[in-house]
Amino acid sequence: MSFLDLEIGLSEEDLAIRDMAHKFAAEVLRPAGQALDRMQDPAEVIAPSSILWDVFKKYHALEFSTLITDDSVDPVKKARLMCLINEELAWGDVGLAITLGLCQFHVPWVRHTQDRDLIARFCNPDAPTIGCWALTEPDHGSDTLMLSEPHFSDPSVKPNCSAHKDGNSYVIRGQKAAWVSNGSIADIAVLFCTVDKSMGLKGGGIFVVPLDLPGVSRPRPLDKLGQRSLNQGEIFFDDVRVPEHYMVLGPNLYTIGLEMMLCHANAGMGQIFVGLARAAYDYALAYAKQRVQGGVPIFEHQNVRSRLFKMFTKVEAARALARRVALYNAGGAPKVQHCIASKVLCTNTAFEVASEAVQIFGGNGMSREYPIEKIFRDARASLIEDGCNEVLSIIGGSKL
Repeated sequence: MSFLDLEIGLSEEDLAIRDMAHKFAAEVLRPAGQALDRMQDPAEVIAPSSILWDVFKKYHALEFSTLITDDSVDPVKKARLMCLINEELAWGDVGLAITLGLCQFHVPWVRHTQDRDLIARFCNPDAPTIGCWALTEPDHGSDTLMLSEPHFSDPSVKPNCSAHKDGNSYVIRGQKAAWVSNGSIADIAVLFCTVDKSMGLKGGGIFVVPLDLPGVSRPRPLDKLGQRSLNQGEIFFDDVRVPEHYMVLGPNLYTIGLEMMLCHANAGMGQIFVGLARAAYDYALAYAKQRVQGGVPIFEHQNVRSRLFKMFTKVEAARALARRVALYNAGGAPKVQHCIASKVLCTNTAFEVASEAVQIFGGNGMSREYPIEKIFRDARASLIEDGCNEVLSIIGGSKL
């Protein structure tokens, strides 16, 4: 039984887009992701000669590459299609799925500035640019998301990155941590930083910052365990000056903007890691049907079939929640607890299914000759990124 057997309500167009995404994932993302993962130096991943740039080029040639920012598409239809696309791309390679998902991240924020030059430069589908979400700081990780906790409005909690008003401009000073996805390659950042230090982390502002401005510097990208195809790196701001209208939201609306971003990011992560979980299951099922032990393929052993069925069930359950949350969000104001539940359940599922897949591969699962050890490493990162699951659960629990 395939995971596609229970698809209902999809039009011919929906199915064509899903199949296009799957073909791109199988033929482009999966081999590219495996090649990028094997590069010893993360600087190689983003070098001018890297296959990464070919991935970008082929992605932008696809008709669905700008779907997320297309305001002419019905929101519910868009949500349904993005679930299909995100799952397929992550099935191919989760690091590249996240990379490509951030390409248009900045577009709605730039549009909000109403700056014609910025919009022409960063929102032109014929000249695509790369965005990033700059939130995490060296001394502040998931705690920057904990709106419900006392420390969030404590002025003694000092930021690593802040902006202060100077005439008709803001001057940005400080550092964002090495975990900024696309940080080393982005053309523009959606920067979350402190504006009013008397309010603690609650006194933040949301800026759009072109990353070619004087005072911006970015050292070498991060060398890490998993998702090595996803570039991540620090960004330093040395008195970077931006016009005041580059601040899209100030302290009075910062918590609302942060909560909406938390919902958006967590719901998207849920969809993406369903794809990774499905990939792990697919690899394990295929291996079980060709690996012979005891004179028969190991799939013939009841214990292996039972374990595979549990994996199958977990993936189906995770997909159901991820899609339910996405469709609900498209029709109304997102619910923080449900978005977090999607991220936590789907990433936990991805890690559990990937771990079980390694076990089914046995000793071969530990070898880099087989793809499952990469998927396991990629899945492990998901329990921490976009808010570690333990902290997210505290935030979600505060909304119950």
